[in-house]
Amino acid sequence: MSNFETRELADFLRSAFAAQLIDAMPEPAVLVAADDRVAAANAPALRLLPGVRVGDPLILALRAPDIVDALRRVMASGETETVHWSERVPVERLFDVTAAALPTSAGNVVATLLTLRDLTELRRAERMRVDFVANASHELRTPLASLLGFIETLQGSAREDASARDRFLHIMREQGRRMARLIEDLLSLSRIEQKEHVRPEDVVDLAQTVRSVVDSLSPMAADLGVELTVNAAQPVLVLGDRDELVRVAENLIENAIKYGVRTDAENGQLVAIAVSATEKNATLSVRDHGHGIAPEHLPRLTERFYRIDAVQSRAKNGTGLGLAIVKHILTRHRGKLTVTSRLNQGACFVASVPLHVSKNHKLQ
Repeated sequence: MSNFETRELADFLRSAFAAQLIDAMPEPAVLVAADDRVAAANAPALRLLPGVRVGDPLILALRAPDIVDALRRVMASGETETVHWSERVPVERLFDVTAAALPTSAGNVVATLLTLRDLTELRRAERMRVDFVANASHELRTPLASLLGFIETLQGSAREDASARDRFLHIMREQGRRMARLIEDLLSLSRIEQKEHVRPEDVVDLAQTVRSVVDSLSPMAADLGVELTVNAAQPVLVLGDRDELVRVAENLIENAIKYGVRTDAENGQLVAIAVSATEKNATLSVRDHGHGIAPEHLPRLTERFYRIDAVQSRAKNGTGLGLAIVKHILTRHRGKLTVTSRLNQGACFVASVPLHVSKNHKLQ
């Protein structure tokens, strides 16, 4: 190819048509000319690399030696390369970066196309899966080992000891129930995740649902000396799955009864529950007056098996999955969970879901 043709192709690389071709690509893409300057970049690339400027050297916007070295090797050899690139600021992200040569008919590389594939969510999901399996195995291993140990004891030295047998059988029953609760929560979480993309379409009165949950949990609250107050008199209609919304209310209210009370402060044994409606959303708020939650715990409360106090949680038959289930149910309902808390001033959990607007208007 002549020098004239090479210059003509170089001009084409910086043309509006070439920019439109790059912009049509769904993944971040940057076209780099033979002089290492950016010839074109699409919108996803500009969002990812805001420092990229057409006409400027790529190295000014992308300070990644592995990518720059791969770019130069590809320009020299004409062979496609893929390298890994991790970015840790402002948040950790991982990419596969492919550098593909664009040669002329004579084999001269006049440009390189960089495409970036974001692996962050894939890696995060894989890490969550591994952590989930490890945590679930650990949670089941402890009560299972306890059961096996007591069974072996009952078959051996405690075979004729009636008092030991009764005591061990009571513990075994509790450990069996713990495993059953854990398995049920795991299955519930799996079922919710499978249909998380399908939004529920039934009309549900959130206020009536919450009142029924409060009625069912009142005996537990009374046994623990906890007073429940409810403000949910008016119908509040939402599009939802009633069983799942019952699960949300049960988990939030039960958590407040078990963990959100204290005996050394005024109102320490009070849990306030309210259902209300804003212009677009229905909200369920559960306010306790317990010890509160330290700020470092708040972002992680909905993680699977995350516990602020693991010993206390297990002692009160917690599985560590309740708030994770709440989060996934609300995600399916296109809602969200908000938690506010200050140490020694209690915590407030607010679940919000979109209103069923037409039905609520008719009730007003």
